[in-house]
Amino acid sequence: KGERLRPGGTCSQLSQFWYSDETALRLAQEAIEAAANGGRIACISTPSVYQKLKQLWNGEFTAILLEYDKRFSVYGKEFFFYDYNYPMNLHEDLQSHSCDIVIVDPPYLSEECLSKIALTVKYLTKGKILLCTGAIMEDLAAKLLSVKMSKFLPEHNRNLANEFRCYMNYESRLDLDSIL
Repeated sequence: KGERLRPGGTCSQLSQFWYSDETALRLAQEAIEAAANGGRIACISTPSVYQKLKQLWNGEFTAILLEYDKRFSVYGKEFFFYDYNYPMNLHEDLQSHSCDIVIVDPPYLSEECLSKIALTVKYLTKGKILLCTGAIMEDLAAKLLSVKMSKFLPEHNRNLANEFRCYMNYESRLDLDSIL
């Protein structure tokens, strides 16, 4: 209660971890480029990327946040409450194939969580998907979302015990600009 919405502030009950500022910036820039001029970006369980998109906003794209943590309702009409346990229980304003890119970071490293979130991702995206999750989810991510592991290594403000990776289903500058 009363926790501020800032990178680094975690709420362990919500399984929420913040990307480093550099990672959030790189992912936001990637989403903007992938969405193209006039595009719509959906951020599912990625509040630090959404906040970076708000900082970078130039009128050439729109962004929405689907998030369980209701503290983010301060973003008004761009915030949509989202519970991965009910992947198709979406607000009526969230139309099928209405987002140019969906960037998603499932809150748990489990088959159940990724399988359910994949339903939401496939419903919202016009095609492009940028998934951030543990390396152990690689095979399931490829099966469910047809994504491939990127060379880009996302970092968090706090070190996680699991190796964390990005996966995409399109050609990206993240691969060109990153070194393993």
